[in-house]
Amino acid sequence: MRKIPTLFKILDGYRRFSLVAALAILGVIGLCLAGLASEMLAGERVSLWFVLIIAIMASMLVGLRLGYGSLAASIDTAEHANRAVLASVNRDALTGAFSRSYFIAQMRSHVYHGSLEAMGYMQLDMDNLKVLNDSHGHSAGDAALTHLVRTITALVPTAIVGRLGGDEFGIAIPAHDNKPALRRLGEQLLRELDRPVLIGGRPVALSATIGIALAPADASEAGDLISKADLALYKGKRAGRHSVVAFDADMLGDERHRRFVERELRAALLLDELELHYQPVFIADGRTVRSYEALVRWQHKVRGTIAPGAFIAIAEQSELIDKLGEWVLRRACLDLPELGVPVAVNVSPAQLRRPEFARRFAAILAETGTDPHRLIVEVTETVPMSGKGQEQEHLDALRQTGVRIAIDDFGAGHASLQYLRGFAFDIIKIDRTYVSNMVRSRIDSMIVSAICDIARSLPVEVIAEGIETGEQLAMLQQAGCTGLQGFLLGRPLPLGKLARTKTAVAA
Repeated sequence: MRKIPTLFKILDGYRRFSLVAALAILGVIGLCLAGLASEMLAGERVSLWFVLIIAIMASMLVGLRLGYGSLAASIDTAEHANRAVLASVNRDALTGAFSRSYFIAQMRSHVYHGSLEAMGYMQLDMDNLKVLNDSHGHSAGDAALTHLVRTITALVPTAIVGRLGGDEFGIAIPAHDNKPALRRLGEQLLRELDRPVLIGGRPVALSATIGIALAPADASEAGDLISKADLALYKGKRAGRHSVVAFDADMLGDERHRRFVERELRAALLLDELELHYQPVFIADGRTVRSYEALVRWQHKVRGTIAPGAFIAIAEQSELIDKLGEWVLRRACLDLPELGVPVAVNVSPAQLRRPEFARRFAAILAETGTDPHRLIVEVTETVPMSGKGQEQEHLDALRQTGVRIAIDDFGAGHASLQYLRGFAFDIIKIDRTYVSNMVRSRIDSMIVSAICDIARSLPVEVIAEGIETGEQLAMLQQAGCTGLQGFLLGRPLPLGKLARTKTAVAA
C-alpha cells in the first residue's frame, strides 16, 4: 500500500540523520578502540577515558535506534488515526460506503505501476432501481441501497466499498488474486440480494449486474482496473443484467469497435448519410394504411448495411442518441406531407432521461410546422412509467400537445400490468413474440385476445406487429386488433418507393 507522504517525510529525514550520526559515532568508537589497542600492546595502563567514550557512543547508537523505532511507531499510529478520520468524513451519508473521490484514492494506494499487491475488484450496478423508486418512492430506493452495502460488508468484511454514482458501487478486495473465486463471490452476492427484504412494508428482491477484474493481472493502475471492470459490467447489462461477468482481453476489441461506430455515426449525422424507411400499419381490414412507423437505416460506404441494433445501442451510451433521435424526428416531420397519414417515431429511454427532451421535441415540431396530432411516439415497455418520473413528465407534456403515445413491445417487459394502472397512453403494440407463437401456442393466443379485450375496455387502440403469415393475420383480426403491421402486409421502404407499393398491397 502506498503510504501517506506527509508524516513519512519526517521519518525519512530522521532516518538519514540517524545514518550520518551512526557513522560518526562508529568512527569515534573505532578511534577509541584503536587507542585502547595501542595502549594494551605498549603495556601501558588502559585509559578509562577511552572506555567511557566508547560506552557513551554505544549508548548514543542504542538511543538513535530506539528513537527511530519510537518515531516510526508514533507516525504509524498517527497515520492510521489520520486514515480513520479521513474515512469517517468521506463516507456516503446514506449507505456508509466511501465517497467516489476517497474510494478512488484508496484504490490508487493499492493499485499502481510497480505494486506487487494483488487486488480483486467488482464494479456493481443495481438493476431497475429507477423502477423501484417510481413504484414505491425514493425512500424505498434508499433502503435498497443501504441493504446492498450492508450485504456486501457482511459477505466480504475486508472489502473497501465505494459509491461511485447513484446506483453504482465499487468493491475492492485487497490480496485477492483468483478470478474464478471472485466470480463465485459475485454470484453469492447476487444470491444474497435475491432473498426478499422488507422495503416499505413489502418483500422486495433486489438485483444487480457485476463486472470483475484483477490487479495486476488485468491492470496495473487503478483507473485502468476500474475501466476494465466497467467494460465487463456493460457486457453483462447488454446480456440481460443480473449476472457476473469477468473482464477478458476480447472486450478491448469490442471497445475499439464501439469507438469506431460512434465516430462513423457522428460523421454520418453531420453529412446526412442516414435515411428513414417507413413500414405501413394497416387498419383491421389489412388493406388501408392508417399510419407508418419510421425506421432509421444506415448504409455505410465501406462496411455496407449496419443494423439499427448495432449502432443505436452504441449511440445510447453517449449524447449521440439525442442527435440521432432529433435527426429521425426532423426527417419524419419533413416527410409527413408526402406520407399523407400519421407517422410513428421510436424514442429511446436514454432520450427520455434528458431534462430538455420535451422542449427540444416541441422545438422541432415548431421548426418544421408539424401538427402534433399527426405524430405517434413509441416507447418500449422497459421505460419506467409507474411514478412521476422525468420520463413520464416528458410524455405527459407531449400528449398534452396532441402527440399520441404508444407502448411498443407490450408484454415483453416485467411491468405490463403496472403500465396499465399508472401510465396514460393511446396505443398498445403487442410484442411480436406473441404474434409469432400464437398459431402453435394456445397460451400466447389467449394472451393476445386478453390484451385486445383490455384495450377495448380502456379504451385504447391495439396494434399487432411482426405479422408474417395469413393464419396469424386471420387470428389477429378475429381477436380484435385495430392495427396490423408486418412483412406479410408491407416491408419498410424509403419514401420514394412507397407510392409504387401502395397499389400492389391494395390489390
